[in-house]
Amino acid sequence: MIEKFVLQLKLTVRLLRDSRINILLKLIPLFAVLYFIFPDPFPFPIPDDLGVIIIGFYLFIQLCPPEIVAEHMAALQQGIPGTWKDPKESSEVIDVGFNELDPKKDPDQKPPKGQ
Repeated sequence: MIEKFVLQLKLTVRLLRDSRINILLKLIPLFAVLYFIFPDPFPFPIPDDLGVIIIGFYLFIQLCPPEIVAEHMAALQQGIPGTWKDPKESSEVIDVGFNELDPKKDPDQKPPKGQ
């Protein structure tokens, strides 16, 4: 449930940033968030403020062009290539040195090239 909500939230943010989506359509999730923040100005009772956000995001995603939604959904579900490497299990050690610069002793001192 929470993973689905987070995915829907990420998808909504990506769609809001997409210039191909109509500006008027982008008002739906923005009004849902505004209602969540300021529920008092609305005269009608709504049982669950979080439900308004979920419904607003869902409605926004459903009204967006399906090919754009599919493009963003594919990008969200695509994993990052590579393998996870735990730094604690790695035996690779990188040994580095440093030169301390003191401008008081030699104001013309410059760092060595490559740093």
